[in-house]
Amino acid sequence: MESIGRHLLRDAAYGRLRGAIVDGTLAPGTALRPDELAGRLGLSRAPVREALARLAGEGLVETKPQSWTRVTEVVTKDVEDAAAVVGAMHDLAVRAVAGGMTADQVERMRQANARFAAAVAAGDVEAALDADDEVHAIPLLACGNTAATGTVERYTPMVRRAERLLFTSPQAARSVRLHDELIEALAARDEARAIAVNAEIWGHLHHSVNL
Repeated sequence: MESIGRHLLRDAAYGRLRGAIVDGTLAPGTALRPDELAGRLGLSRAPVREALARLAGEGLVETKPQSWTRVTEVVTKDVEDAAAVVGAMHDLAVRAVAGGMTADQVERMRQANARFAAAVAAGDVEAALDADDEVHAIPLLACGNTAATGTVERYTPMVRRAERLLFTSPQAARSVRLHDELIEALAARDEARAIAVNAEIWGHLHHSVNL
């Protein structure tokens, strides 16, 4: 049985490396040397190697055995595929909850979108990404489908690359408006409108991949 300590170290290495890849600290093409990374993270090589293997499975890292490990380049097709999967999970969630969102859930979405709008206006991409996650996490968690939430967690890092482009472009204001429209549709329990707006949101992200 795997020890709790090893599990925590592996997750810590994974979280920090994934964050550095997604935010660009570890840029596409950067060589990843386990010994060097272990030193920088203050960890042993084992959890770092396990984290790199997990990141390779998620498409953020690529490895040539006995040769090199590096951050993958941003490939439009890969990002599009990830965005399509994540969008499908959010569509499933909206369909499941559109007729029964509580007033508290709707209000929390409004507050998150207000934070998103403020972050976009301030040019704070990290805060915008966090607030965007909050907006979409509420219906996702409300639907109670753990397979959907797990799939979103799995593919979100790839989607982040497109969201960074979108949230730093003039098109970001449209994301604020689309969030507002989704929230109001959910508040009105207008299932058809909520589904349509959600599809537009993820179509908007797809467009940003090709900006």
